[in-house]
Amino acid sequence: MTEMKCAVVCVDDDPYILQMLGFQLSKIMDQSYTLIEYFTDPNQAIENIDVLIAENIEVIFVMVDYQMPKMTGAELVRVLKEKYPELKCVMLSGQANRSSVDSLKSENLLEEFIEKPWNEDELFKTLRPFISHPK
Repeated sequence: MTEMKCAVVCVDDDPYILQMLGFQLSKIMDQSYTLIEYFTDPNQAIENIDVLIAENIEVIFVMVDYQMPKMTGAELVRVLKEKYPELKCVMLSGQANRSSVDSLKSENLLEEFIEKPWNEDELFKTLRPFISHPK
């Protein structure tokens, strides 16, 4: 069994969105050494990212929804970037506050924004630069 060297973390309060992301990401990620993690709870995602980084697993990027009940995607990105400034964050949302997204981008806290519903080709085009070993 190959040791996992990289990870991608997806955070969205909608399990269906996470399932769809998993299906699509599996097409462009080599899962023999890249772990794809899914969380509906932002706090659990933060804890998991802490563990991954402590185990020297490179978190390639974190994909977050904007509108979540326990914490907005903007708040999650701010927490993650404060802890891990080099971490790449991508927001995927259909209900994002435009000024909040613009603020995150202007502060270099958010690498990309993808609007829901997304097109698979656009998703791949946006994410490929972050993937060091595409399929």
